[in-house]
Formats: sequence, C-alpha cells, structure tokens
Amino acid sequence: MEDREYMMTALRLAEQGIGQTSPNPHVGAAVVKDGRIVGLGAHLKAGEPHAEVHAIRMAGAEAEGSTVYVTLEPCSHHGKTPPCADLLIQSKVRRVVVAVEDPNPAVAGRGIRKLRNAGIEVELGVLKEEAAELNKIFFHYIKKKRPFVTLKWAGSLDGKTATVTGESKWITGEEARKDVHSYRERHDAILTGIETVIKDNPSLTCRTEHAKKQPVRIVLDTHLRIPETAAVLNDGLAETWLIAGSGAPAEKVNRLEKKAKVLKTRTTSMQIEELLQTLGEMGVTSLFVEGGATVHGSFIESGMFNEVISYTAPVLIGGEGAPSLAGGTGIKEINKAVRLKIKSAELIGEDLKLVCVKKEG
Repeated sequence: MEDREYMMTALRLAEQGIGQTSPNPHVGAAVVKDGRIVGLGAHLKAGEPHAEVHAIRMAGAEAEGSTVYVTLEPCSHHGKTPPCADLLIQSKVRRVVVAVEDPNPAVAGRGIRKLRNAGIEVELGVLKEEAAELNKIFFHYIKKKRPFVTLKWAGSLDGKTATVTGESKWITGEEARKDVHSYRERHDAILTGIETVIKDNPSLTCRTEHAKKQPVRIVLDTHLRIPETAAVLNDGLAETWLIAGSGAPAEKVNRLEKKAKVLKTRTTSMQIEELLQTLGEMGVTSLFVEGGATVHGSFIESGMFNEVISYTAPVLIGGEGAPSLAGGTGIKEINKAVRLKIKSAELIGEDLKLVCVKKEG
C-alpha cells in the first residue's frame, strides 16, 4: 500500500506537465528515505531536466540509500538530457519503483536492465494502468508514428449541431465551452474543415486563463477556398497550416504562404490516413478534431481516431435539413459500425459530457 501511495504522489506531479511536454511524456518522481519524502520532481518541458533529475537534486545527499518512485521507466540513452538511469546509479539509490515501461525503442526495458545490473532493486507495475492512461498520447505516437486523434462535437439531444437556418450559437452552455478549451490546450494541433472557417470564422485558440500554449491550427481546404481575411490567417495568435489538394491553384498558394504553412496532399482529394502520416512526420503527437459533419464523417469512415468527446445539450431541434453531428456516406451494415466504450459520463453545467474510446479489433 505504501508503494501505491508514493506512486500516486508521483502521478500527481506528472499531471503538472499536461499540455506542455510534447513530444515528451508526462513523468513525475518522488524520492523517499526512512519514510519521508525528501525529493520531488516533474518533467515540465521538452529539452529541460527530467522528473528524476529535479527529484534527486532536491534530495541531495539523502538520495543515497533511498527509494525512487517514477511514473515511467528512467531513460537510458543520451537525448537532449543525460540518461536518468545513470543519475540514479551515481546517486546510489537502493530501490526504484517504476509504474510502466517506456515503449520508446531507445529505452524499452534498457533503463530497468541498467539499474538492475548496477545492483539496484527494481519493481515494475505499481499503478501501471493509471500511468499508461496519463501517457496514452505519447504511447500511441511512439507505436503508430501518427497523432492520437480525439473527435469533439457538441449538439442537441436529437443529434443536431444547428437549426435548419444554420443557427448554432449556442446549443451547449458556457461551462461546456470552457471545458473544450482545456482540451485544446492539451493537444498539439486542432483541426477543422474549410466550411467551418467560411461559416463561423473561428479563431481556434485556447482561451483558458494562463494558457500554457496554443495548438497549431489546421484547416482542411482542398481547393484553398479560405478567405484571405480569415481570423486564422491574420490574428497572429497561433500557427496555421492549410491542407490543400494537389490541384490547388499555385497563385493562391504563393499568397497564402505569407500567412500560413500550406501542405499539399499527393492526390486531389483528402485522405485521412495520408493526412495523419504527414502530421506524424511533422511531430504532431495529438490532434483535436472540431470539424463539421463532413470532417467528422471522414474520420468515422476511416476508423482512424482514438477517442470521442461529446457534449449533448437537453435541447430538441428536429428537421431533416438541420445539420447532424456526422455526415459522409455512412456505414452501410450495423455490424461494421464503429463501436465505442464509454469511459466517463458527467454533467457539465446542464449538458451531458461523454468521453468514449474506440474499441480495438
């Protein structure tokens, strides 16, 4: 029980880095000596000291003979910082408790082996599921080389995102809208379609108080129809990338490149798999999709998403012509429908928030 309590402390420390460590994982560490916590640390930004470094520095001479609790296997390779496994060995710690192994091929068990070879006792798997959940984005990106994709939508109880006249502000309440901004802050990039930009001219920024960073704004715009007065091109609040088809007009590409990064696909139409592969190669580890029905439909039909966050207002709109949450050609057979598992359900103000994960296999 004592190990679990100290590991929970390390996990709470790791959470402090949410939204600011990408592309690195969230890691927390605690150094315990004679029943006292003598050192604490968290990794807060890529390129800066890891959690173990902060914790060992705080512990000082008391690190010798201590037990170190760390939420992810200590690194064993030289990256932007020296190996944490070496630091633990040099500090003469007695025991290291690790929540979960690092799937990064540069580590992948090597850190644990290095510690054991140095005579340090290592225990693995304390609060493993909690630690894996904390780093689900990092683990997915390391394994798949493409971003972790979250689909977000908000609508009425009957699945509408606007009235038949197109009015949509606001179906859900202020509390739900604030909650969305916290998710924007946690992701590397936020994606929408050109129709949303033309209709709503959104800023697509995180507007939480003391926001740690702004996500890259990505607009799917096959024919580069984006108005050159659009907020995402002119407000200077965050970087903007435009995803255009191979046939996009060169003249407009040249003009837009003064305000945004323009990425052309290999084909005239947009393929989700190609898009995610490209974004992965560019270092985008997580993608928050806030599109309209067409964009959401494309991701659903491709099956290339990981999580859905749905906000449902206790409102009925009706109307066959009213926009729905997802469009596209749809799934033709119910046995081929994308199955989800409800991870959590809660009221946000008066709206119901569901977080669902895609069932694999």
